[in-house]
Amino acid sequence: MNLLLLAGAGVVAGAVNAAVGSGTLLTYPLLLASGLPPVVANGTNSLGMAPGGLSAAWVYRGELEGRRAQVRIMALTACIGAVVGATLVIALPARVFEVVVPWLILSACVLVLVQPAMQRWLRRRGIDPTSLPRRALIPVLLGIGCYAGYFGAAQGVILMAALGTMYDVDLQRSNAVKNILGGLSNVTAAGVFALAGVVMWAPALALALGATVGGFIGAPFARRLPEPVLRGLIVVVGLIAATVSIVRH
Repeated sequence: MNLLLLAGAGVVAGAVNAAVGSGTLLTYPLLLASGLPPVVANGTNSLGMAPGGLSAAWVYRGELEGRRAQVRIMALTACIGAVVGATLVIALPARVFEVVVPWLILSACVLVLVQPAMQRWLRRRGIDPTSLPRRALIPVLLGIGCYAGYFGAAQGVILMAALGTMYDVDLQRSNAVKNILGGLSNVTAAGVFALAGVVMWAPALALALGATVGGFIGAPFARRLPEPVLRGLIVVVGLIAATVSIVRH
């Protein structure tokens, strides 16, 4: 297994994850191509990609001022879901999730695309989804955390769809939270996989090194993007992720 290649892929995937998500679509197939069984590749990938989300979250820390208490609750919820999802990977066949995943991603893309128009329509009727109690996000984040623990391809796109609708319409502030939730979900899922003995440590560490660098590269780039460009990039990456999932299935 070429660890330098994995580290390089980790840099690219970490940068993509910091901006929009879906870096897993690059690293997971590489791990499969190296000969790892799917469950082991999934566990190794979760551990390897986790530091990238956390390094990107550090770059975005300014967008979290005054919100850290509520973000901690959101992160705990996502991590609980990740434990459930990672446990399902070990216990159940993947066929149901393989069928559902691309349509979930496509739905998230549509939601990201129509969010501005939907927000305007709702406000004209005196409704603001972001003003809902934060507990309304709990079941949504629990489900996304479960998905992230199970496989997690394009979890960033799905998180941005949910956060941009129910947390903050400012995509940069939502992106800051997305990086935290994605990174911690991966760390949590990786812990379950490690305890189950389905992590290959050398490839995971190579990915982790690259993803950490990639997070520091991708996050400043994403912070400079105008919101329409960032929104468009999220949708394009999400469509690619859904297409790859459909073709693979």
